Amino acid sequence: MPDAPKSLSHFDEHGASRMVDVSAKDETRREAVAAGEVLMRSETLKLILDRKMAKGDVLEVARLAGIMAAKRTSDLIPLCHPLPITSVELGFAPDEERGAVAITARATVTGKTGVEMEALTAVAVAGLTIYDMCKAVDKEMIIGRIRLLEKSGGRSGHFRRPERLEVERSRVEPWL
Repeated sequence: MPDAPKSLSHFDEHGASRMVDVSAKDETRREAVAAGEVLMRSETLKLILDRKMAKGDVLEVARLAGIMAAKRTSDLIPLCHPLPITSVELGFAPDEERGAVAITARATVTGKTGVEMEALTAVAVAGLTIYDMCKAVDKEMIIGRIRLLEKSGGRSGHFRRPERLEVERSRVEPWL
């Protein structure tokens, strides 16, 4: 695990919250991939896959919700910068054996700060949307394991979830 930063950049010298000044940073292409999952009863997953949920096509509505959420991340997370996102993609991988839907999101931008929060927000809201659309038949669903898989661009360089966790990544990424 990398060393912790020497100071937290979202606080000034008096401990007051602030939005980090990124004006001196170079614009670079930045990309982030995040993942999560929704666990559910197998009957619920079957309704989703057969497109028989009363509220409509669950995965397509969740895809749109995730894209919209990524674009509104700075409205939801107090110190996030508004970004001119150039691309957001969401993918879903149903796992009938586990009764789960794996969610992945990839966000890109050419800018002065990264898009990790946008990718993570897209996954979270897609999961919440799946829950909302299916709660009438399954209130026991669990939204979880939301995590950053990879990011590139910017001063901190390339990050990829450690090798021991690559199995997670390979399970969900092909469905982007």
